[in-house]
Amino acid sequence: MPSNFNRAIAVFGAYGHTGRFVVERLRMRGWRPRLCGRDAARLQAMAGHTHADDVRVASIADAASLDAALAGCAALLNCAGPFGETCEPLIAAALRAGIHYLDTAAEQQPVLAAFERCDAAANEAGIAVVPAMAFYGGLGDLLATAAMDDWAQADSVEIAVALDRWHPTAGTRITGARNTAKRLVIEDGRLVEVADPAASRDWAFPEPFGTQAVAAVPMSEIALVSRHLRTRTATAYLDRGSLRDVRDADTPAPVAADASGRSAQVFAIEARVRRGGDARRLGACGRDIYAVTAPLLVEAMERVLDGRCRGSGVLAAGAAFDAADFLQALAPESLRLYPGEA
Repeated sequence: MPSNFNRAIAVFGAYGHTGRFVVERLRMRGWRPRLCGRDAARLQAMAGHTHADDVRVASIADAASLDAALAGCAALLNCAGPFGETCEPLIAAALRAGIHYLDTAAEQQPVLAAFERCDAAANEAGIAVVPAMAFYGGLGDLLATAAMDDWAQADSVEIAVALDRWHPTAGTRITGARNTAKRLVIEDGRLVEVADPAASRDWAFPEPFGTQAVAAVPMSEIALVSRHLRTRTATAYLDRGSLRDVRDADTPAPVAADASGRSAQVFAIEARVRRGGDARRLGACGRDIYAVTAPLLVEAMERVLDGRCRGSGVLAAGAAFDAADFLQALAPESLRLYPGEA
């Protein structure tokens, strides 16, 4: 990008667990993060810790405060859940400001609502809105898109996640408590509610996970897949140990294991696509599902701003970007791809 390119980026929810990783990633990449959020005390505390001098208090209930917070920025990164509450007002604010919007929503409903309610206005404004650009959501969609490669359609898309542990953040717990919508999968080419009880099966992950019992726990990756990949069925799974962790009120929050703030938790995420008798798979391993969201989100933002985004409107990650190239850009620093290059 040219040296005079606008490098001010608004991060809403900057003081949250994931938001802190995003702010640090922006600074590492030469951007100027503007710390935005609803809690003035937490913003000031973070500003003191990071030596930031661009801080704006704003509330989703106050459009004028949002407009002031976004003035002069090139993009808005929304890291503040529950996204069922923050997405719509923040997308509207980004459209008023004439800037691009990306978020880290894991919930399906706000992502689907963005496609249904905001696509026309974003297209008309020439703005890219990229929801769910995170570990849960965009990463699975990118892996599935890259695995499909030259296939125009598939019989099935499956995405599975294994974590050695899931120590949820306070934001994850709040979102989970408020997200009472039925989870959706794709059957016969359309979104339907996941079966109750959820389907369960064994999934062979690479080491150190090996074969794990997984249950259908579809998140925003299925909402993204439904918008641009032609497949008869699609679902997403989570290993049962992690599911127990996140449902247990006594499971602790993540603890930093190094100076970067990342926890020691490791993950594997894999997409498998089938067409007739043919099958393809592509996976990625890494460390800390919250921390890895930062390079995913910032890479997407950079591609939107430098013209490597396919069009405007509300876009799924796999539709917005060259999926294989995007994943390779994150390897090996943030992800280790397997079983080979995408």
